[in-house]
Amino acid sequence: MAQKLEEKALDHVIDDVIGMVQNSKDEIFSISEEAQKEYEQLNKELQETKEQVTKHISDGEELEQKVQFSRERLFEVSQDFDHHSENEIREVYENTHAMQTKLAISRQEERVLHDKRDDLERRLLSLDETIQRSEGLASKITVVLTYLNDDFRQVNEMIEEAREKQEFGLKIIEAQEDERRKISREIHDGPAQMLANILLRSELVDRTFREGSADEALCEIRSVRKMIRSSLYEVRRIIYDLRPMALDDLGLIPTMKKYAATVADYNDIEIDFTTPGLEKRLEQKYEIAFFRLMQEALQNAIKHAEASLIDVRLEINPAMIEMQVEDNGKGFDPALKQDKSFGLIGMRERVEMLDGSLSVDSTIGEGTSITIQVPYVGS
Repeated sequence: MAQKLEEKALDHVIDDVIGMVQNSKDEIFSISEEAQKEYEQLNKELQETKEQVTKHISDGEELEQKVQFSRERLFEVSQDFDHHSENEIREVYENTHAMQTKLAISRQEERVLHDKRDDLERRLLSLDETIQRSEGLASKITVVLTYLNDDFRQVNEMIEEAREKQEFGLKIIEAQEDERRKISREIHDGPAQMLANILLRSELVDRTFREGSADEALCEIRSVRKMIRSSLYEVRRIIYDLRPMALDDLGLIPTMKKYAATVADYNDIEIDFTTPGLEKRLEQKYEIAFFRLMQEALQNAIKHAEASLIDVRLEINPAMIEMQVEDNGKGFDPALKQDKSFGLIGMRERVEMLDGSLSVDSTIGEGTSITIQVPYVGS
């Protein structure tokens, strides 16, 4: 009797988990559909903006030719001043001035359209990333649902102790909540906080300007602009941490160079990145793996080793990819830190998935050197 009650309770837990996962899947589909609609709208707006830019360029070139001709005409009139009436001279001058003004306005409008086009393209890239991620998550959740509906119920029958099954289901929920908490905290402490500050400062700009202090208002605007730059950097950093778009567009080496330069500038340290081997595109799994490996190695060197100089060496050979990351940080004893070095453990697991090897050479006070070798069988 007690066993049947336990089985019913466990089935109830499983049903609840399935319901939660299904709701999560529905929410992801909803987000994906909204993002798709916004993407189509922005794409349409982008095409219209591109057409406007093309027209402005064409009109601007035509107007620039007219301005040049008018300037030449004005020069001719000025050179032969006595043979032209005052009205004729004034007409040539006013016509030239009007066309120059019109050309300046046209150029300004063209710049505005260029900025709008660039902003739309950036937003489209971000939306495309969101759509791709949501579709990927939906596919994974579908697999999870299949597992929960079929395989998990079979496992449920095989497990003798109901507590083990319950703990397994709770661990799934806990993992979901931990991931949500992590993303929520990162967004709250970063872009959300900055945007709230920007809103407050914008209200201060408005009040300062209305009170008649233009200089103070301009000073506040500069401060707001600086905060916007910082916020934009944080958003790009979060996107970059999820998956840098340059990795798909440019490949591994340009992306690693850019990332190393960005990290060096942000942390005010020196990072020397060299590629003595081949510079070519790799299969996606290798590019993703080595980018994440370098990312983890740099973060370890900066946060834990407190390094001021890091050397990154990536060598791509026909049958082997080798990366070495050396720093001048405080170092550690690998034997003592091995059990708690979760970053190194994650790196080692990623390397082993590619049938490679990872070695660590570190001495307290003398820095750390990480060497990664992975056999490459791509094209």
